[in-house]
Parts: sequence; structure tokens; C-alpha cells
Amino acid sequence: MTDIADAEDRVDLTDCDREPIHVPEAIQPHGLLFVVDRRDMTVGREAGRLETVTGRASWIGQNIEGVFGEAVASRLKAAASVGEDGFIGRWRGVNGLDYDIIVRPSETGLVVEVEQSSQAAQLGVELITRLDAAGAALERAATVRAVCERAAEAFRTLTGYDRIMIYRFLEDEAGQVVAEARSSEVDSFQNHHFPATDIPRQARALYLRNPVRVIPDSSYEPQPLRPAADKPLDMSNCGLRSVSPVHLQYLKNMGVRASASVSIIIDGELWGLVACHSSRPQLLPFELRMAATNLARSLARQIKAKGDAELYRERTRLRQLEDELIGRLPVDRPLAEALSSRGRDLADLMDADGVAIVGGGDVYRFGVTPPAEAVQQLAEWVADQPSLRPLATHALSTRRPETAEWQTEASGLLGVHLQGDRPLTLLFFRAEIVETVRWAGNPSTAMKTGAAGQLTPRASFEAWTETVRGRSRRWTPAQVESTLRLRDALNDFVSVSQLRHLNRSLQASLSERELRLEQQEFLIREVNHRVQNSLTLVSSFLGLQARQADPAAQAQLMEARRRVRAVSMVHSRLYRAEASSSVDLARYFIELIDDLGASMGQDWSAQLDHDLSPVRVEAGRAVTLGLILTELIINAQKYAYDGSPGPIRVRLQEDDSHLRLIVEDAGKGGHAVGEGFGSMMIGSLVGQLAGDLSYQDTNPGLRVVLKAPIGSEA
Repeated sequence: MTDIADAEDRVDLTDCDREPIHVPEAIQPHGLLFVVDRRDMTVGREAGRLETVTGRASWIGQNIEGVFGEAVASRLKAAASVGEDGFIGRWRGVNGLDYDIIVRPSETGLVVEVEQSSQAAQLGVELITRLDAAGAALERAATVRAVCERAAEAFRTLTGYDRIMIYRFLEDEAGQVVAEARSSEVDSFQNHHFPATDIPRQARALYLRNPVRVIPDSSYEPQPLRPAADKPLDMSNCGLRSVSPVHLQYLKNMGVRASASVSIIIDGELWGLVACHSSRPQLLPFELRMAATNLARSLARQIKAKGDAELYRERTRLRQLEDELIGRLPVDRPLAEALSSRGRDLADLMDADGVAIVGGGDVYRFGVTPPAEAVQQLAEWVADQPSLRPLATHALSTRRPETAEWQTEASGLLGVHLQGDRPLTLLFFRAEIVETVRWAGNPSTAMKTGAAGQLTPRASFEAWTETVRGRSRRWTPAQVESTLRLRDALNDFVSVSQLRHLNRSLQASLSERELRLEQQEFLIREVNHRVQNSLTLVSSFLGLQARQADPAAQAQLMEARRRVRAVSMVHSRLYRAEASSSVDLARYFIELIDDLGASMGQDWSAQLDHDLSPVRVEAGRAVTLGLILTELIINAQKYAYDGSPGPIRVRLQEDDSHLRLIVEDAGKGGHAVGEGFGSMMIGSLVGQLAGDLSYQDTNPGLRVVLKAPIGSEA
């Protein structure tokens, strides 16, 4: 068997990120570990100071009941059958100390951990009360930083460690102490940075799987698993798992004797750690570990809640500024020019030191920006980015080294490109901030040395400062989101502006057309008025002529006058100012029949009867139909009763797409189609309507039926 102490002296790692820390094949000495066969509950492997705790040097091949007794063994067997993971009870060793028994399923068997308890276990109600008070304190904190500060105090009260640090991982995987609670006897690491090499990637992965890691004494002697196995035991979830020798040396160099780490996990990601340090050996028993885990979860929830609230407030503020900016843009100017008039508003929106607007061959600059030529080059770079998301960096020279010459003006860049007919690029700049970063020791001391590349942890954690140049204030996620919304809003603004321009053009065209229509209507009214006057004048001349003519000519002149008056009547009814493009024939025929009756005399007016269904036709067709009706009534008056009054009935019906106009009398009949002027006029008018006119003897009397399409295209 390889001695673990000898192995520590020969740590030879080419890459710390590949160190197999999850299979150390050893445990820490404050407990025992058994690997038990699930089938017969016999011990297959073991580790720890067995004789001191159990009174026997080895239990290999023995039933686990021999170690813990029947009661505990039955609970272990039950846990094995259902795959239970966690605490199953407490057991007293032969040394008189109490131990917590934790079971963990494994591919190679059932892993049973036996950890020394606090020997004075706190009542559950006391722990719950303390956790509730700590949780309430976290809820009352207003910001993420305040939450972390209160959490540091709560963890120190709960665990009793000398120093509690809330350690947050940064974007480059380095860490920063954002809050601290400590005794006056230990040094402060508040706001200090720690390099990413201090916590390798595989260690961060284990912090996600096993949220609590405890080292009661960094000077411990590892207890190997016996016997050796071909396949090492995966101890990722084991609380007793031995620690990397490199990390133990790291703690010694830091002056830390006991430590504990509790993971802060938000949305499945490792946000940070609660790092607990003590200058003396210190045990963190199982019940306090569980309490610390619950407190860390409360902390994670509050960090997320406060962070989301801060982000929401920032988003709301930015949305208001976006709306105000868009609302103040002049709509009668090109977009680039319009934006250039709101340079101050753009800079305030993103909290930028300078703004550049590049579009249409023009470059507009406001505030502190690089030269115009450099701005043009950056605009082309932003426009060429494959992603549609904004480009954001607080260290521009690391992305484009040639920009280092003007990093004083623009170490930070937030750029977004607007596509379309007139593409435009918006660039927001932030000036360089020379930053002094305080490190917990020089991070460069964690380096590989020697021909074999042996990794050595940092030997010093004294405050070491570094001056960082070429960087600006970071762009917040809310600001990056705001830039994306601004791009979309400006695209909408361009579309709306184009629509407004088109609407103005259409409105101008409509106004011109309306003017022409108004002029046309005026001319039509004037023509109608003159036509009406002319018809009235002709009717009067015919009346005068008839009074001076002989009896034979007088009858013909009076008949002509009636026809002219009928035309005048139709015209006056249809071409009033309020007339529309279509006419209700029933209403129009009623008025026409009443006027004809009045013109023929009271005796004839009493003989006219009608039954009319509502039918709408075009005004032009109504004129023709009115003339036909007038002529048919005049013919009935003239020929059916030889001039004497007699009944005349008019009916109007709708038949699908056709109308039927019926004029019938009870006279002598026989006055069908003649060769006179009236008959010729009726035939011409019926042809204009594409209709059909039929005459039917009714004995007595005559029925005249006109069938014609309602519409001109029927």
C-alpha cells in the first residue's frame, strides 16, 4: 500500500485542473468510512482510526451489524434497499463519543460515513429559530451587497469561525471577497481578489455536487482506504473525503488551521462560496453543516431576488429614458441627423462618456470619443459582427489591440448596428478608468516550477496591488438589453416615419381629388339647374303655342307638353342636391305617380293606384324607368278610356336580379304597340335597359309588363 504521506511529497501535476480530487482514496481522520456490500451487508473496504472508535482494527469481511449493532444495521439495510442518501441516525463509539451516521449510495456498494458529532447537539427548535432570524435579516436587506454583509455575520454566529468571507466568482473565474465578518485577531480580505487558479475547475464542479466542504484541521494525516482496489472509489459526495495536498499547503500558507466552504448556487450555477476560516482546529458537525446549507440556500434566493429587483428597477428606468428619447426625435429629418440632435440623451441613456452615430457616409460624434477615422473603422467592425446582439466590452484593446493608442477616450465600447435601406451604427464609449486591484498575495506565485512542472501553491497572502489599465466601467446586462430595444425602436421609428411620409403624400393626393370632385359636383349642379330651367321654359312655350293653335294642332302640342313636363319631373326628382348614386324606385315612383295625377286633374288622380316593392337601382337607370312609366300612364290615359277618367294600377316587383314594372288598366284594350312618337320612345328606352316589354289583353283592359335587369351589368 502506498503511504499517503509519501504521495504528498511527490505531488506531480502538469495541470491543476486535471487533479483527480474526487478519488483521493483517503479520508480525513475525524471519522470512519465503510464500503458495504448491499447484498449481505458485509464490509468490503474501510478507512479511519477504527480501533479507537470501534475497538477493533479491521472489519473487512464482517457484517456491518457487528460494528453498529442490530438497530443501526437494520436502518442501513433499509436505506440500501430504497437508495436512501443522508443521515440515518446517531451511534456511540467505544471511546464514549457520539457519531453521526450518513449513508451514500455508490456504484461499488453502500458508502457509510461515521462523523464525530458535536457531543452537545443543539435542539432542532433552536437551530430553526436561529435560521429563521438569519433568513429574516437577509430579507430585510435592500441590496445584494447588504444581503452578503448580513449573511457573513449570520454564518459567523452559526458556525463560530474566526473569519467568514462571501466570495463571488467573476467573469474571468477569479474571485472577489464582497463581504466579510471576522474577529479582530485575524486579517481582513475584504474586497481582495483571488486568482482563478486558487479554485480549479474540477473543484468548482464538486462544489455544485457537494455544497458543503469541511476541513477541521489542515494539519491532519490522511487515513487511506483499505484494501487497495483496482477501481478507486468516487468520493465526490463524501463529507470525509481527503483534500488535495496542494490545497492543504495553500491553507497552511494562508495561516488557516480549519476551514469550511458552503456553495452559493443560483439557477444551477456556482455564484460563489461562503468561505469559513479559523486559526485553530474546529469541527463543523453534521447538524451545523445542514443548517449552513439551508442558510446558503436562503442567501442564494435573496441574492437572486435582490439582483432581479435591482435589474428590474434599472430596466424600468432605461425603458422610460428610451421612450422619452424616441418621443423627442424630429420626424422630418433622416435618422442619423435626428439622433445627432439628441446626443446628450443617448449618452445619458447608456451612462456613456461619448456617442458616435455612423450612417449614410456621415459620422456624428458627441462627448469623449476616438477620432472620426477610428470611429468609422469601429462602426464597420460592429456592422460585420455575425451576431445581431449588441457588441459590448469594457476592455476594447484586448479585442482590437490597435485601439490601445486611444484607450484613454474609449476603453469601453457598446455598439449596435441597424440594418435596412439606410444602415446605421450606434457606438457608445466609456473612458479608461485606471483601477488598483488588491490581490490576496501575488497571483503569479501560483505557478509550475521545476523540470517536472510541479505545482506549488502561493506562499504569501499579504495584500498585493496591481494597476490595471485599458479598462472602463462594465456595461450592465440592463444596458446591453436597452441597446437591443433601442435598435428595434429606431427601426420602428424609421418605418413609422416612412409611413407618415406616405400618408402625407396620399393625403395631398386625396385633397386634390376631393377638390376636383367638388368642382365637378358644382358643374353638374349648375348644368342640372340650367337643364331644369330649359325644360320648364320649353313646357311654357308649348303651352302658349297650344292656346294660339287650331284644335287639331292644339291636342298634339299639349301631348308634347305633357312629355316635356314628365321629363322635367323625372329630372327634378332625381338630380336634387341630396340625391345619391342609387335610388329607391318605390319611393321615387310614388312621388312621380302623385305628380302625374296632379297634372292630369283631380278626377284622374283618384283613379291612380300602386303596389310597389322597394328596389334600388342606379340613378341613371331610374331616369329611364321613370320616363317609361310616365309614357305608359299617358298612353293608358289617352287610349284606354278615350280621355275619360278610369282606373290605372302600377305594380313594381323584384325577381332575383331583375325587376318587373306592370301598368294595367280596365279600358277597351287594343292599344298595344303603335307607330307613334310615344311608342318609338318607349321602345328606345326599353332597349337602353336591355329589357323586354310585353302587352297582354285582360278582357277588359290591357296589362303592360316591363322586365329588365336591376343593374346595368346584370
